[in-house]
Amino acid sequence: MSNSDLKPIHVIGGGMAGSEATWQIAQAGVPVVLHEMRPVRKTDAHQGEGLAELVCSNSFRSDDYENNAVGLLHEEMRRMDSLIMLAASLHMVPAGGALAVDRNDFSDEVTRRLESHPLVTIVREEITELPPEDWDSVIIATGPLTSESMSEIIAGITGEEYLAFFDAIAPIVYKDSINFDKAWFQSRYDKIGPEGDGADYINCPLNREQYETFIEALITSEKTDFKEWEENTPYFEGCLPIEVMASRGAETLRFGPMKPVGLTNPHSDEEPYAVVQLRQDNKLGTIYNIVGFQTKMKYAAQVEIFRAIPGLEEAEFARLGGLHRNTFLKSPQLLDSSLRMKPQPRLRFAGQITGVEGYVESASMGLMAGRFAAAERLGKELSAPPITTAHGALINHVTGGADAKTFQPMNVNFGIFPNLPKEPGKKPKKKDRKPLYSKRALEDLQSWLESSN
Repeated sequence: MSNSDLKPIHVIGGGMAGSEATWQIAQAGVPVVLHEMRPVRKTDAHQGEGLAELVCSNSFRSDDYENNAVGLLHEEMRRMDSLIMLAASLHMVPAGGALAVDRNDFSDEVTRRLESHPLVTIVREEITELPPEDWDSVIIATGPLTSESMSEIIAGITGEEYLAFFDAIAPIVYKDSINFDKAWFQSRYDKIGPEGDGADYINCPLNREQYETFIEALITSEKTDFKEWEENTPYFEGCLPIEVMASRGAETLRFGPMKPVGLTNPHSDEEPYAVVQLRQDNKLGTIYNIVGFQTKMKYAAQVEIFRAIPGLEEAEFARLGGLHRNTFLKSPQLLDSSLRMKPQPRLRFAGQITGVEGYVESASMGLMAGRFAAAERLGKELSAPPITTAHGALINHVTGGADAKTFQPMNVNFGIFPNLPKEPGKKPKKKDRKPLYSKRALEDLQSWLESSN
């Protein structure tokens, strides 16, 4: 029997994780059916109907694989033929040391490559019932915007309650509406990254009085009302609305997204007390998103408050901020080390619904779910990557390394990796530890890849 005669694996959800899972399965030579509900059923956050659409931001965060855990995750994915990393590399935009993309071109690239793959079938439909028994291998990658009907299906299988938190979206501004008599281009500490030149961000300075007025306006602004099902749902600490951060203390934002360090205002000798940064959102450089300004303020309040920022007095918005629900499983109780659901092993989960946070983390779990499912279909054994790798550390965290009772979404970070081995009489300097974690991870990943072939 040729691989094309194999029963297909079904992937539900065409976001970052579902798209990556579909690619990995097809690249392994196994037929795959990708079910995506858009445009048949729309969401509150998506703008179009392309696969792997980026909703909250266009940044994949740091691309420095020697000193940053998410950069290491990028590099591991590249070494495993990641579609998401390929599309990102083809559609990068300047972002200092971060990897950021033109979100429309990125989505178009992913969509085009999956649509043209001979082993991929894309079906535009919403799955509203438990997948039939004939679908003996299913990956559920419905993400933070899992539909109500799918949520009910999963809840019925698990017998467990979902946990939920909110994801916020930052506003996007047209570049030609920004006043560059007050704003200027500069990356923090003039850092040069992928596609960058050390002047990748637009910076808007605030003096102390302007900053304090801004904070007061955030706290007293009109907020979007919660829907009934949203009440008493906690925020995720890694994606707090800016007004929530402001309410935690007057200086919170100055030590967060509005920190003034590493920046020099060419228009004034006065050092800024705080700085608002905007990051390029498309390859043309016509629109910029306001970094860290996720919000649930009402639209009118957003326009009024953000136009009070020096340089944004006449800002025109391509999109205003918003807030949507994000749901995730109690994965440490429900998933095994190959991301299968313990009560029904024919079902795997991938992406943010597993309890990872971030675009790249979501895609990485799709990558692994796809590889696990393809190996299983081909009659092969595939263990999880070593816990010393970024992929292995994430899988370990969501499938048992974290405390199920206090489980919260987790970005990849070196804190979930095993400690470096101790050498008698030697203790690596702090600045050397991250490169050592990364070196070990890539060596162990290579050994795992070689043994898995």
